[in-house]
Amino acid sequence: MRLATFTHRGRTRPGVVVDDDTIADLAGASGVAPDVAALLVDLAPVRAALATAPRLPLADVHLEAPIPRPGKFLGVGLNYASHAAETKREPPAFPVFFNKQVTCVNPPFDPIQLPRVSTQLDYEGELAFVIGRRCRHVPRGRAREVIGGFTIVDDVSVRDWQRRAPTLTLGKSFDTHGPMGPWIVTTDAIDDPHALALETRVNGVVRQAGTTADLIFDCFTLVEILSTVCTLEPGDVVTTGTPAGVGVADGAFLRVGDLVRITIAGIGAIEHRVIAEPEEVP
Repeated sequence: MRLATFTHRGRTRPGVVVDDDTIADLAGASGVAPDVAALLVDLAPVRAALATAPRLPLADVHLEAPIPRPGKFLGVGLNYASHAAETKREPPAFPVFFNKQVTCVNPPFDPIQLPRVSTQLDYEGELAFVIGRRCRHVPRGRAREVIGGFTIVDDVSVRDWQRRAPTLTLGKSFDTHGPMGPWIVTTDAIDDPHALALETRVNGVVRQAGTTADLIFDCFTLVEILSTVCTLEPGDVVTTGTPAGVGVADGAFLRVGDLVRITIAGIGAIEHRVIAEPEEVP
């Protein structure tokens, strides 16, 4: 099942993408929660509502980030063997977690901004998982049970600001620098999240071509570690790292006008153009 958050005629609500052209509108359906994070807790009402939910052309709606304001938005640095190799660094012995501030979350097809304070804007195509159940102290063998689904994130990075502090958070949190979507594919529809092909193109040129099999710390291990420290809640998003091919490796940073497209097999694709940061804050 593909769960989406969308806006149509000025109203934002949850839906299910039923095919490549159509979305089922869940607004007002009996027993159905009003947002995707709450839907993940119990999918039974969603399945029941699909038979009668009105359909809309997907082309007529604006897809938002499926979780517009996650309670937690966490990333993992240097979590692909290929990326560690290209940066000439040893793979970490323990995951390098960081926060992305939730105000960076961006719809899957909206533009991202080149900050006025930097020219070192970089892309990072990533698989992300979304927590579906409130949980704590989850053993790795049961981690799949608490994951509600999977989505795509571009962990957009401002490299010079990233280097200014060891937490990485500043360089990961600029406004618009968390494109997410286009929807959440529920866990039951992904046989193995650690066998998915990932590709990033910039202006049509392949820059990243990897697979989630190259993860150093897989999704289930990340759940185990994080839930040891803090309670995980429905809608929390963890983006899991990026394979080789990022711009900083060869100095090919993003410029205004560039088009980034990230595809993950079994999920879909997100796409966003780079624009200059506006002079005025909206």
